[in-house]
Amino acid sequence: MGMNGRLYRVTRDLHLYLGLFISPFVLVFAVSVFFLVHAWLPGAGGAASGRRTVTALLLPANLEELSGRPLVDALKPVMTYAQVAGEIGFVQRNPREHRLIVPVSVPGRVTTVTIDTQTREASVERRTTGLADALVVLHKAPGPHLVSIRMNWWCMRVWQWLADATVYVVLFLSVSGVYLWFALRAERLIGLLLLGAGAATFFGTVYALCH
Repeated sequence: MGMNGRLYRVTRDLHLYLGLFISPFVLVFAVSVFFLVHAWLPGAGGAASGRRTVTALLLPANLEELSGRPLVDALKPVMTYAQVAGEIGFVQRNPREHRLIVPVSVPGRVTTVTIDTQTREASVERRTTGLADALVVLHKAPGPHLVSIRMNWWCMRVWQWLADATVYVVLFLSVSGVYLWFALRAERLIGLLLLGAGAATFFGTVYALCH
C-alpha cells in the first residue's frame, strides 16, 4: 500500500471515529439552535422549588464596592457557604436597601440569591427551567456576552473547552470529508454538483439578507 493509500485509510478512520465521538455535541448545538430561532422553550416558565434563608454570612467588608470579576470572586465563598453551585451571572445592586441580587445558573436551573449586606442574610430561591433552556444555556455559554465575568464555574470552563474542541473537530470533518470525496473518482461529479448547489444557496441567502 502506497503513501496515498495509508493517508486515505487514516483520514477515513479519523473521520468516522471523531465524527461518532463529536455527534452528541453537534446534536446539542443543532437542537438548541432550533429553540433559539423559534423562541420556543417548553417549560421555560419553570417551577420554583421553595425559598430558604441563610444567615450568618461571612461577607467581605468592601463587597458593595466591588464590581466585575473581583465581585464574582468575592461571592464564590459566599455561594459555597449558602450551598449554591453554578455560574454566577450579572449581579444586580440595590444600594438603598443594601442588597445584592445574584443569579446562579446551572443548565436547567436558576438560583436567585438575594443578599442583605447589613443583616448578613440571604434569601435563596431555586427555579427549574427545563431541558430546552439547558440546551440554550450550553449553546450560548461560551459566547461573547459578559466576558469579564463568564466561565467562573469550573463546569462551564470544561464545557467551553469541549465547545472549542467541537469546532475544531467539525472543521476537520469538513476538510477530511472533502478529501475522502475527492479520492473517490466515481463520486466526483455528483459531489461537485452538490458542492456547487450548497455554495450557491449559501451565498444567495447571504446576498438576499444583505440587500
